[in-house]
Amino acid sequence: MKIFTASIAAVLSTMATVAMADPSMLELEGTWTSKSNTVFTGPGFYDPIDELLIEPDLPGISYSFTSDGHYEEALYRVKSNPQNHSCAIASITFQHGTYEIKANGSVMLYPIAVDGRQLLSDPCGENPDSSQYSRYVQPTFFKTYQVQVDDYNGKMSLQIYQFDGSMMQPLYLAYKPPLMLPTAALNPTDSASETKTSLRKRVKRSLENKYRTNAFKDTNTDKFDKYWWGSVALLGVTSAAVFLR
Repeated sequence: MKIFTASIAAVLSTMATVAMADPSMLELEGTWTSKSNTVFTGPGFYDPIDELLIEPDLPGISYSFTSDGHYEEALYRVKSNPQNHSCAIASITFQHGTYEIKANGSVMLYPIAVDGRQLLSDPCGENPDSSQYSRYVQPTFFKTYQVQVDDYNGKMSLQIYQFDGSMMQPLYLAYKPPLMLPTAALNPTDSASETKTSLRKRVKRSLENKYRTNAFKDTNTDKFDKYWWGSVALLGVTSAAVFLR
């Protein structure tokens, strides 16, 4: 009888939590990913123990939201150079923290400053022989968003409008509940000053960890050749290859 009573109490507690949740946050809840289907938040993108950013197969972005106000972002972006394909700039960015939906439908993302990380490669920059790994913090403002069923593939889609009203590439629901790392600070420290480390050591550890976790398995997705930043020159070639396909 005590067990039965406890079960009823647990159910009622869960129902009360859902009832008090923000309807808009319930709508956003989940892991959303771009069309490339290769970038997902969670342990397959960032290893907080060794502070490793794990390169996805192709560029793309992913956002995860919880119904109680936490978010996570995974961004793998490549900016091509039409004049010189070997000068493509690539960045891998991880951030997480809390978010707020304003009364007018805008969204503010507040990252945990000590946890943000970015790996930036600029082969034609001031220091072309190495990539730069650093702390990264960038609060984000979205003017508005729209959740709907995509007419083409029938999937739930998330259309985000950036601070200036321009449309971000559409995102599609991949996981619900979301696939995320713990929402608390992962690497708490007294100093949030920028740190730069040797890419060689991190690449070595990344190669060891590349297939240790896999955030997504999709048998319907076309298979692509796997690329890795073996060197800055190779990164430029592969980045160009992605955009020239």
